[in-house]
Amino acid sequence: MIALVAAPSSLGLRPPRPGAVPGAWRAPEALRAAGLSERLLAAGARDAGTVPAGPYLDDDASRAPGHVRNEAALIEHSRRLAQRLDEVLDAGDAPLVLGGDCSILLGAGLALARRGGTGLVHLDGHTDFRHPGNSATCASVAGEDLAAAVGLHWPAIADLDGAGPYFDAARAVHLGHRDDDEHADEARRTLGLVVSAAQALVQPMPQLAERVRATAGAGYWLQLDVDLLDPSVMPAVDSPDPGGLDVETLTALLAELAPAAIGASVTVFDPELDPDGRYAGLLTELVVEGFGALGSALPR
Repeated sequence: MIALVAAPSSLGLRPPRPGAVPGAWRAPEALRAAGLSERLLAAGARDAGTVPAGPYLDDDASRAPGHVRNEAALIEHSRRLAQRLDEVLDAGDAPLVLGGDCSILLGAGLALARRGGTGLVHLDGHTDFRHPGNSATCASVAGEDLAAAVGLHWPAIADLDGAGPYFDAARAVHLGHRDDDEHADEARRTLGLVVSAAQALVQPMPQLAERVRATAGAGYWLQLDVDLLDPSVMPAVDSPDPGGLDVETLTALLAELAPAAIGASVTVFDPELDPDGRYAGLLTELVVEGFGALGSALPR
């Protein structure tokens, strides 16, 4: 069955303004208020609790070189999330993690690496492939999570407890970046499969999903950053960029990919940018329809 895990963290995001806290940590509660948990529980899921994060600090003025923002708190949160995911997977359930920002991928990666490793399907409006080898401005893991997940970041986050790389780059798929993404070429050279949003929109869905599954292998982790959606339908994210997927296409893609996933995470929805709750409602529908069969094609 699906086990819902809330991971209300904004630790990997830059502050929207000096001294402010990004609002993505509020997403699990906003989605609960929109009826997501109630609907999934009624369909047979279970509530596997909340993994709270430590306090967010705007540490730009005090952070030493060679460290990401909120590094100590982010590492601790990743370890505690990994422990919770271990418990869910040991019970034979499929975890659905409601974030939070994209840095929660480190917790999922740590848990899966300790179990022998899986593939990764990274659905995101950006490659999140910034790392110390291609940028002098590394700081926010929410824009660097994919690079860290395949071992291309500082060891403090890319090799937690000696478990890195958390995912084999040859079994990692990224889908959804815009054509002007500055790290797309490097991602293509490094990962098993990279597909832009523009390419995804013109490929037949069954063919696209088969390419993704063939690269990642059965039992992959499925991470969705909702900025994959075009901002005309989902503006409530920290970095909206035009040229994304529409709701129908993304829902169909998730429905194709979720059954073969060992677990999944949903990230970067910011309720502070959704004052009337309309986008929480839209995201609730997308998650219920797209992830409803999460893990169902895998032996348990």
